Amino acid sequence: MSITDTDTVSWNPKALDEILSNEEGRPVLFTNARILTMDPLIGAMVGADILSVGSLIVGVGPGIVTAAEDDNAIVVDCTGMTIVPAVVDTVALAGGRGRHSEHVATLTPGNTPDFLVVPDELADDVPGAVATLLSRPEQVRALVAAGRPVLWAGTDAADRATAPETGIPTAPDLTGSPRIGVWITKNDFLHQELTADGRYDETRGGRPHAYQGRYWIDGDRIDYLDDLGFWAYGEFQGDELHHAGYVMKLG
Repeated sequence: MSITDTDTVSWNPKALDEILSNEEGRPVLFTNARILTMDPLIGAMVGADILSVGSLIVGVGPGIVTAAEDDNAIVVDCTGMTIVPAVVDTVALAGGRGRHSEHVATLTPGNTPDFLVVPDELADDVPGAVATLLSRPEQVRALVAAGRPVLWAGTDAADRATAPETGIPTAPDLTGSPRIGVWITKNDFLHQELTADGRYDETRGGRPHAYQGRYWIDGDRIDYLDDLGFWAYGEFQGDELHHAGYVMKLG
């Protein structure tokens, strides 16, 4: 198959429209592809399908397309294409994972559908496909992240996610946030005060102002930039704040 601009521009436009307007949770099936799963159990397959529902891969392998009509799936024909993980586990590539369960970023049922669709000629292996994305993005048929198109037919997909601006953001006004206050470990060793102006102040083992700096909250994630210059993070889980091995609750 020759690679031309016309081939790229005309690649599955109807399927793209259906995916972007998919509000009913319809399954999405990429079919008839060569799939390099990077999963040591599944391996590579030719003439295979990858089925996702929302942000979850639910099936990989040949023959899934037979149920596509029954399941009202959106079908993307990938004849002549190779599908590879978009997030590459370089440790696994180097043989540094000891168990199947330790492999990350593989196209395995139960994982997130993050993958690239690239013409066979440009995807001898996973590194080659990723190199195509970096050096010849116009030849990428699809870049999918958590089931949503980022690139399609070599161009940005509509309503795609975009990276935040580079640089340290301005601290938001968090007045009234339920997460403002002093977070304390059960043994009273660590006190972390989060203030509405985006600053934190830690007391450790009775030592005041052990660490101070700025913080930002994005969903349930909190990122810290200490005044000493290092970065750290935490995660809100229900009424708990998990940070650096500590579990805190609002005092």
